[in-house]
Amino acid sequence: MSKLVTIFGGSGFVGRYVASRMAQDGWRVRVACRSPETAGFVRTYGDVGQVEPVMCNIRNDDSVRSVTRGTDAVVNCVGTFDRKGKNNFGAVQDEGATRIARIAAEEGTSHLVHISAIGADVDGASLYAQSKGRGEAGVQEYFPNPVILRPSVVFGPEDQFFNRFAGMTKLGPVLPVVGADTRFQPVYVDDVAQAAALGAQGKAAPGIYELGGPDVQTFRELMQTMLDVIRRRRLVMNIPFPLAYLLGVLMETGQTLTLGLVSAQITRDQVKSLKSDNVVPDGARGLRDLGIEPTAMAAVLPDYLWRFRPSGQYAAIKESAKGAEGKMSTER
Repeated sequence: MSKLVTIFGGSGFVGRYVASRMAQDGWRVRVACRSPETAGFVRTYGDVGQVEPVMCNIRNDDSVRSVTRGTDAVVNCVGTFDRKGKNNFGAVQDEGATRIARIAAEEGTSHLVHISAIGADVDGASLYAQSKGRGEAGVQEYFPNPVILRPSVVFGPEDQFFNRFAGMTKLGPVLPVVGADTRFQPVYVDDVAQAAALGAQGKAAPGIYELGGPDVQTFRELMQTMLDVIRRRRLVMNIPFPLAYLLGVLMETGQTLTLGLVSAQITRDQVKSLKSDNVVPDGARGLRDLGIEPTAMAAVLPDYLWRFRPSGQYAAIKESAKGAEGKMSTER
């Protein structure tokens, strides 16, 4: 019988790519998520019955144990940007991660992969970084020799980074950002998934891997790259940190007063995070140490951001037609 992997958060952005990778490699895949009724699409990643979504609440021991029992490997892809509520930083990225590692060890799981984030640090400047750091510490305390992956901002067709800002370009001539000079090293989602699959299959040495792509750019430069891809001209305007922090206070208050009906577009904790570069440190192990050649943004962004172009799917055709007209005029 083929081996079994449980992927916590397997229907999310990164998790679905890990599930697809593991299914392609012949594993049975158990996708543990809060709403399996909305995760039916993962079944198509493998043969009939090979990939199954199941309900799990990582805040509950019995729930985690029920989906971990009998597994050969566990991959934890669960993360959150919510500071409040039941599924907050601490509950998900600290306690949840620790619970998964502890129960996986108790159930005799052979391999565990934990997806964290660059900048994870128990003494970090933001609550997000601190919770990620505590989660890593819990994983290392309870599970022997885990593989911990720390990606920079992850990009791909379903991302909430480039898609979000590309959508904002439709609102006006100005594109506001916080931390325009902060550097990032975006990493392609399937590269992260490949690294996770190697760890789950015991093909990666235990330890921490910092994952970044081949391109290092400031926030402003990333936005310009995106604008070039979608053929739009916008003024990328930096919002100073003090003003951004005030906006975070106001937006969080609005979210609280509306009982979450209006989501905060920026929070105080995100502002704190944006003050620090999000790049792979010198000397850290990364994708190439796993035998993975990092994918450049230029190879992927046009494949899914084309829909934000003024002419959408017809942009390339129009550009080709204009080029042909220009050539004919020159020849005349």
